Amino acid sequence: MAPETSTPGSHQDQSITHNFANHSAAQLSILRIVWYLVNASLILALALVIYSIGWEYSTRRYLEGFSDAIVPATAPADEKIQAILNWMAHGPARQNATPDELFSDRDPTDTLNYAALLKVCGTATNAFINLIDSGGLESRRLLLLNSDQMTNHVVAEVLVKGRWIVVDPAYRIILRGSDGKPLTREDLMDPVTFSIATGHIPGYNPAYSYQYTTHVRLARLQLVGRPLQAILGREFPHWQDSATITLFVERSSFGAMLAAILLVLFLILLRAAIRWYFEVRLGVPCWRVRNRFLQISGAFLRAVGDANIPK
Repeated sequence: MAPETSTPGSHQDQSITHNFANHSAAQLSILRIVWYLVNASLILALALVIYSIGWEYSTRRYLEGFSDAIVPATAPADEKIQAILNWMAHGPARQNATPDELFSDRDPTDTLNYAALLKVCGTATNAFINLIDSGGLESRRLLLLNSDQMTNHVVAEVLVKGRWIVVDPAYRIILRGSDGKPLTREDLMDPVTFSIATGHIPGYNPAYSYQYTTHVRLARLQLVGRPLQAILGREFPHWQDSATITLFVERSSFGAMLAAILLVLFLILLRAAIRWYFEVRLGVPCWRVRNRFLQISGAFLRAVGDANIPK
């Protein structure tokens, strides 16, 4: 008599069946589906992490090449800023057409290559922030709001000698006071200082004031935006001041990479919680995805082997 063989996971399946003796088949099926869906989602999220890391790496390489050609590596911070603004104003000819509708206005590989986008404050600031980041300086975007908390204009802040000075990429200028010293957002809240800094800029709209500002405006997220911004502001008062938060919203590849990593962490925690619920609360061991894979693989290999045996 041939010895009895067992397949991976068979003892576990018997244990699961025994523990579910008092549960309906529908409950068993639902729990199986939930467990496998979470595991499948985790596998897909891991694949997304690998893809987004590659995307971010290629974007960084692209930006570093761009920055090396424009920004003097050993120059002081203000000269690096001015070099980027000069390139934006007088650089080589770029495509005059606008990208198609599928284009993301947060992808620097586009904002750096379309002349029309470098004339719009949002995408001009996007291009500037990504270049200045590759040039080794810390920067963040600044939204200028009206009294209704709607965005009027977008500029950048760059950390220079401990001060977040304001740069307006759309107008290709560092905002300075009467003494030529670069100004901060707090300086520009003074109407007289604001008038001195912007009065000589051709076509500058005086409505672009600094009375109401923010770095990230979550109100765009419709129903959840305002409550979420209020909660974050209460629990983490300076969350949006981080340059990393700006890079998250101003570089598609970086945002995708961080989002994918956070998704993986969430799914790992969810998987652990579901497993705890099965094994501790219900007394049922979870189905091992690895064992299922081994079962399927073994069955496939046996089928292939049987097919190759001469009749």
